[in-house]
Amino acid sequence: MTERMRPMFCGRIRTWAAAGATLTALSGAVSVGPAAAAHGDDLGPAIEAIMHKPGYEHAQWGLLETDPESGQVIHSRFANQFFVPGSTVKLVTISTAWHTLGPDHRFTTPVMATGHRTGSTLHGNLALVAQGDLTMGGRTKPDGSVDYTDIDHTEAELPGATLTPENPLAGINQIARQIRKAGITRVDGNVIIDPRLFKLPDLDPQPTPLILNDNLIDLLTTPTRPGQQAKLSWRPQVAPYKVTSSVRTVPSGGTTSINVTASPDGTRINVTGTITAGAQPELRVSAIKDPNAFGRTALIEALARAGVTVTAPPTGPNPQKQLPASYRSTPRVAAYASPPYSQYAKLILKVSHNLGANLALCNMAVARGSKNCFDAFPIEHDFLTDVAGIDPKQFQLSDGRGGTPSERVTPKGLVELLTYWLHTSDAKAFRRLLPILGVDGSNGISCKTNCPAKGKVFAKPGTIVGDDELNQQLAATAQNEAGYLKTDDGRLLTFFVGVNGASSPDLPSFLSIFNDVNQITALLQEQASAGN
Repeated sequence: MTERMRPMFCGRIRTWAAAGATLTALSGAVSVGPAAAAHGDDLGPAIEAIMHKPGYEHAQWGLLETDPESGQVIHSRFANQFFVPGSTVKLVTISTAWHTLGPDHRFTTPVMATGHRTGSTLHGNLALVAQGDLTMGGRTKPDGSVDYTDIDHTEAELPGATLTPENPLAGINQIARQIRKAGITRVDGNVIIDPRLFKLPDLDPQPTPLILNDNLIDLLTTPTRPGQQAKLSWRPQVAPYKVTSSVRTVPSGGTTSINVTASPDGTRINVTGTITAGAQPELRVSAIKDPNAFGRTALIEALARAGVTVTAPPTGPNPQKQLPASYRSTPRVAAYASPPYSQYAKLILKVSHNLGANLALCNMAVARGSKNCFDAFPIEHDFLTDVAGIDPKQFQLSDGRGGTPSERVTPKGLVELLTYWLHTSDAKAFRRLLPILGVDGSNGISCKTNCPAKGKVFAKPGTIVGDDELNQQLAATAQNEAGYLKTDDGRLLTFFVGVNGASSPDLPSFLSIFNDVNQITALLQEQASAGN
């Protein structure tokens, strides 16, 4: 998410042309590798040249590359030191969630019918009991997998961000059809979202028990002819949300600058600015401020489309106080089952989905009987200690995504976690969840051509950049990669490469830092394949 010093792009950053360029736990603890080697490792002239480029004068590089089969430390620099992790924290979060929930876990969101029925009329309320489902069918493809684009709509401020084609209200529509199929054509009462699954945590972005379209309104602006108003499409269209646009199309060579403002409650959205003729559509988003009220209206509207009338007004606050203390003896009239958690893990890691990573904390806490999302951290601690056999003091974590100033990791800790996975039956499945250099996810655009390492580096990036107001430049707090190198002869090596404290005059120049780290990973893969 693009945020200045909270931080900005905390998760990942992308290169683009316009800028130039089921976890099966082993019984007992697993031995995950040797101690790290010394700091003064010879990495070769090509890598050294990158590390000494302008902008890295006061930065610290960290690197660790190991061969898990032999236990050899191939390269090591400051591997036991703490680094600002960015979204490499998601490796810990999702590893623990995979172990806690299981890759085949599905979130089943039921709708309960309180009151009594007379024929096809329900005299009472419908309660959708939210279960912490990340997508509610909004990304589910016909084959049951979860769809994503390399630059996700949750990072709509980045050029090239695009939408998946699936209907964000697919799960809600399916629920409405099930209710009609259950024989209900009229609800003489209300529709209520039950959000009592967990307490809302102080996390950014904040996970909620009910999530539709990542709690965002998508706003897609497409240029027309110069001088004319641009075309706007938006979704999901749910009352009382309304969108107006005054974006004008300007001649080729002009400036694309699109801004979004919204009313305090988020329901009145205004899009302004300019877009260049012939340019690709520009995506922006606006936050859904009250997910429960939004979900309630969305379900009432879906019920109307399915042929079910609700007597309560379709818009307004969610009447949570009308919910029963329990649903004992209450009939269930519909339920939506999510894809398996392995698909959500893929989404979270491929596109560095910040909301999904924070939600994973709540999912884990709920699985262990708690409504406090922060109760996930003892679960993570026990996973690292008792399952993965890793010293948890190599990590300092306070959210699920890697977005708080206090968080730190050591290269050695992350490499040990990656090595742990290789001792499980899900090793291959986990590796394929990671962005693949030159192929997909966060690293899909790098290393596209003339790159021998394309498709052979599986890694999670982590990026944090903010403003250096004193020097009127960008402060690259962290740019890291952690994952696997697959050599040309099929061996898998584990690695971490990262830099903290770099600087850059502007955003286009900052992108070179992302490229530099990816280039180092590519060079390491080539060296390993050559036997160097």
